Amino acid sequence: MKIFVLVKEVPDTYGDRKLNLETGIADRSAGDVVLDEITERALEVALSHADKNPDTEVVAVSMAPESSTASVRRALAIGAASAVHIADEQLAGADLGLTAEVLAAAIRRGGADLVITGNLSTDGSGGVIPAMLAEHLGFAQATALSAVEITADGVTGTRAADAGAQPVSAPLPAVVSITEALPDARFPNFKGIMAAKKKPLEVLSLADLGVSADPAAAPRSIMTAIAEKPPRAAGVKIADEGDAGTQLVEYLVQNRLV
Repeated sequence: MKIFVLVKEVPDTYGDRKLNLETGIADRSAGDVVLDEITERALEVALSHADKNPDTEVVAVSMAPESSTASVRRALAIGAASAVHIADEQLAGADLGLTAEVLAAAIRRGGADLVITGNLSTDGSGGVIPAMLAEHLGFAQATALSAVEITADGVTGTRAADAGAQPVSAPLPAVVSITEALPDARFPNFKGIMAAKKKPLEVLSLADLGVSADPAAAPRSIMTAIAEKPPRAAGVKIADEGDAGTQLVEYLVQNRLV
């Protein structure tokens, strides 16, 4: 079985995260960048299955700038057998549609039996890439799973629902996305870090994948405006002179909070 896992480099949640006000693209120089935790959890799901099934090959896939090689190598150090890094200047600021098309082309090229992703990234938080991938690939999909079990011919899992837990299943080939309910990823040890330097890492461009970033080739979403987040305004202070309850109720009503 060949499992592709989407991994993504994102600005560190605990650091400064800013947008370039001219381009609308995340300013990667504003702070540290790391491998997104949810994608590490997705990688752990694949590696846990591979531990029990030696015939399983785990491939990490990332669409990221050329400067992201270290993050892709981290996926190899954690345990992926190989990696595919899609790096092309034309992909700067790519929307969800183009991102899904590019990733699908890379996965299709590699011949995947199963694709595992996080439910959403901590930077863009679009949450639609798994479903879009399944549509491009023609695969079955099972999204937002809090538990996953992989077999030779399918995948089963549990999705949290308003009324409880919903069991789902899908035949292979399939795309599944997981939530933070899944275990943390294993930490790369020294042996894994050294081995990662020798593992295959294929770098692909849009030309290699036969995908065009030209908006004329396919409809793309565009950013129409961007502005800095306004400073936080001072709150309303209520002095209790015997009518604090009334004032509070009036405030809640005026702001449509009740």
